Amino acid sequence: MSSLFQPHLVLQYLVSDAFFHAASITLLLSIASLAVGMAVGLLLAVAQEAPLRAVRALVVVYLWLFRGTPVLLQIVFAFNVLPSFGIVLPGFACGVLALGLNEGAYMAEIMRSGIRAVGPGQRLAARAVGLEDWGVLRWVVLPQALRIIIPPIGNQFISMLKLSALVSVIGVQELLLVADQTASGNFRYIETLSAAGIYYLALTTLFMAIQSLIERRLRRRRTPRGAPRIEATRMEEAR
Repeated sequence: MSSLFQPHLVLQYLVSDAFFHAASITLLLSIASLAVGMAVGLLLAVAQEAPLRAVRALVVVYLWLFRGTPVLLQIVFAFNVLPSFGIVLPGFACGVLALGLNEGAYMAEIMRSGIRAVGPGQRLAARAVGLEDWGVLRWVVLPQALRIIIPPIGNQFISMLKLSALVSVIGVQELLLVADQTASGNFRYIETLSAAGIYYLALTTLFMAIQSLIERRLRRRRTPRGAPRIEATRMEEAR
């Protein structure tokens, strides 16, 4: 009788080409979906500030639709219903489309909060020096909003990495599906799911480290090197 847990099988799965390729698909799917979600979210956030009521109403309908329905339903809809309209996409593209559009509904609020955090005085000052609305958004608002939205975007990526497992229902060979298919052949679910879990933890840890590095660099750019000395000099002069 085989033992309940065989560590060497976990190591075997971790270094296997099948699991490595599946982890690569999971990572690529998550990054592509997040990129689509950020682009959609930025468009929605800008549209929410539009003066036209019809545009704002369309944004509200979009947010209501994609937040109010399960992600799994949206994935299955993209894969099974779009071909009825002549739009036939491979499973990976359907997964990116569904996850990206769903993520855009949440990114819109993150982007909007970052944009609104930039005070109106800075916008007025930018217009006073001759910048038009797009220039104000490009050169003044977005660079400052980026510092605010980096932490929640990191959280969204981790959520996206876990949500990517849902595309297994449409046959995309991502990490969880490969682990389940492997276990179906030998019934070693503990080892295969443990190997998949290790890959998920490694990917999330890697991205958390990248996020921390980006945040530190943004803080350094925000605070000049001479700022502490200048502040100390001012305090001495005040005394």
